[in-house]
Amino acid sequence: MSSGRLMVVDAHNQFLRSYIVDPSLSLNGQPIGGCKGFLKILNKLTRNINPDMIAVIWDGEGGSNKRRAINKEYKAGRKPLRLNRDIRHLSESEEAENKIWQQVRVIEYINQTPIIQFMEPHVEADDVISYVCNLSNFSDWQKVIVSSDKDFIQLLNKKTILYRPTQDEILTEKVVLDRFGIHPNNFALARAMAGDKSDNLNGIPGVGLQTASKRFPFLVEEKEYFLDDLVEYSKEHKGKLKVYDKVIEQSDLIKENYKIMQLYSPCISVQRKTLIEETINNHVPEFNKTGLRTLMIKDGAGEIVLNDLNECFNKMVSRFYTSIF
Repeated sequence: MSSGRLMVVDAHNQFLRSYIVDPSLSLNGQPIGGCKGFLKILNKLTRNINPDMIAVIWDGEGGSNKRRAINKEYKAGRKPLRLNRDIRHLSESEEAENKIWQQVRVIEYINQTPIIQFMEPHVEADDVISYVCNLSNFSDWQKVIVSSDKDFIQLLNKKTILYRPTQDEILTEKVVLDRFGIHPNNFALARAMAGDKSDNLNGIPGVGLQTASKRFPFLVEEKEYFLDDLVEYSKEHKGKLKVYDKVIEQSDLIKENYKIMQLYSPCISVQRKTLIEETINNHVPEFNKTGLRTLMIKDGAGEIVLNDLNECFNKMVSRFYTSIF
């Protein structure tokens, strides 16, 4: 596969962003901001990133179960997301039902386009994103991961960058090194010490990324380090600072957090990996513009202008057929 630019979208992350803030209603008065907002986000992304291929990746049903088996508190206690509105006409249960309908509708929209779409049962989107970015198919491609989630920092390298739309920032390997003093190859290990409140994972009290970088300076190196290296270094410096004693005492916590946080070895079965590869290798990009517009008009989203997205889709189809002839 010739080189190009792959845009990999953390779908649920961007869908929820739209769902919460976009107040749009359908023709029958139902919230439809998630659908409209997602399309508008894709339109802007294609204008700014100019991808040659797009992969939209959703969390699969039961995707968190494997990590929750390691720590039952993983992602526990999250409050149900509600629309960011002063006035609501739906109950919580109706909002939940509407949110599911909108997500399904977005998937149906994307099925009309040349985008590759994944929703793997019992697999989180993070793992699929990691696996896709590291496929040999895209070894010479630039990969642009689109998500606000810091978990993806660990995947950054010379060919992979992270665009965080909500923060409007681009993170590269160099930016991460300059900002955190930690190499992406060791970012998951540093976060395993610091914990992650958003996923309800406790870290070592008083140890954040800044402390991890300062007290374990080797984490800035490109070489990948592991828990044993942290413990060995801490034993060599035992008694000098409390952080080293804490790392030794709470090494089990770090180990557990690392298993949950790391994406270097994605949590995907061999069979599922094969299916993902086959999907990409056998993908034939097609753009049913009429089908997409029909769905949008039916839902009351027909006024959205998607010129950049349409141009990108046409280019993706043209690139494919040019490459095979």
